[in-house]
Amino acid sequence: MAARANKTQPTEVTLEAFLEGVTPPERRTDAQTLCGMVARLSGEAGVMWGQSIIGYGRRHYRYDSGREGDVPAVGFSPRKPALVLYLNLGAAREDFLARLGKHTTGKGCIYVKRLADVNPGVLEEMIVASLAEAS
Repeated sequence: MAARANKTQPTEVTLEAFLEGVTPPERRTDAQTLCGMVARLSGEAGVMWGQSIIGYGRRHYRYDSGREGDVPAVGFSPRKPALVLYLNLGAAREDFLARLGKHTTGKGCIYVKRLADVNPGVLEEMIVASLAEAS
């Protein structure tokens, strides 16, 4: 099977231009707050990945099938219903989630309706852990 590129790649869209279009306004404010938090913890500027994912750092993955690629070490998407967090937390995932606060999960995502609903210290721990998993 020929290797194919991931659909979600870094783009030239500026973070500021993207954030201007985020609705509702409360989601935009949470996204800006989260951008500041992740930038502070990672020491990196955010980069748009695809049309709606804000990513920091880079993590390379390789599946047993041979498929491989790059994804952000920490990523999130401020969607209308919730902030969608993309974090690689390894074996500590369940412990973090038990302490995070109000959230739901998908296969690999964490959904948060409002940053005010979660413990900011635990969220910072999760971001640092995801960055460490990438190095």
